[in-house]
Amino acid sequence: MARAATLPVLNGESGLARYLAEIRKFPMLEPQQEYMLAKRWREHGDRDAAHQLVTSHLRLVAKIAMGYRGYGLPISEVVSEGNVGLMQAVKRFEPEKGFRLATYAMWWIKASIQEYILRSWSLVKMGTTANQKKLFFNLRKAKSKISALDEGDLHPDQVKVIANRLGVTEQDVVDMNRRLGGDASLNAPIRDDGEPGEWQDWLVDQSPSQEAVMAEHEELDQRRAALNGAIQVLNARERRIFEARRLADEPMTLEDLAAEFGVSRERVRQIEVRAFEKVQSAVKGTIAQQEQAALEAAH
Repeated sequence: MARAATLPVLNGESGLARYLAEIRKFPMLEPQQEYMLAKRWREHGDRDAAHQLVTSHLRLVAKIAMGYRGYGLPISEVVSEGNVGLMQAVKRFEPEKGFRLATYAMWWIKASIQEYILRSWSLVKMGTTANQKKLFFNLRKAKSKISALDEGDLHPDQVKVIANRLGVTEQDVVDMNRRLGGDASLNAPIRDDGEPGEWQDWLVDQSPSQEAVMAEHEELDQRRAALNGAIQVLNARERRIFEARRLADEPMTLEDLAAEFGVSRERVRQIEVRAFEKVQSAVKGTIAQQEQAALEAAH
């Protein structure tokens, strides 16, 4: 696998323009190129192939990471966590299934970034219920839908609307809005070597696949609803390990779970991986059904 040390390094906010310029130098891959590289990595452990798969998708990571700039965390750390998710996606990518890597990797990248954000914020103060986490990741979207884009506290009527839509208390909305503060815009101006531009100008994917575009616009709450349903495909042991390792605010260690079930750490890890793959497959199936239903409804 391509190691993080071989990738361009983002050194703080001031180095962002340089980093974006650097990752744009890596070529985008045509579908057949991507397929052959993925086969070389999966079947022969070709590290150079894995490295090309990773570097060709660094722009995707940066683009996704920009969507999380409003959480008050260093952009360098957010990008770094996204890159970890990307490398995990490349490691597990199966090109024979017909998806582009961008479609598959997007789930891993977002999951890795969101886990980092949740670890970094005080969930004790913020609240740990599913609805409060939903609010954490969806407040700005909810505000934009009702044109509540001003800085500062929301109007009481706006608070009520958002609380009802997201299934949380009005006080939760007020507190979260104050904690999150303002948004950073992708239209914010930057300069590089004297050339003016905007953040989003550096993030354009020159040839996104239809699958990637569709996946990028899927609602996070739709994915979470699909996840809740997908968990039902697991048996009792798989579900316990999956929830303890992937969904808990403080994930249990492999050692603790090994002791609970009387098996080895490696066996727990294998069950976790298998459970994750089963859930991911079920989630994809659910989302595909939802998309088909939406298309049929549109006609």
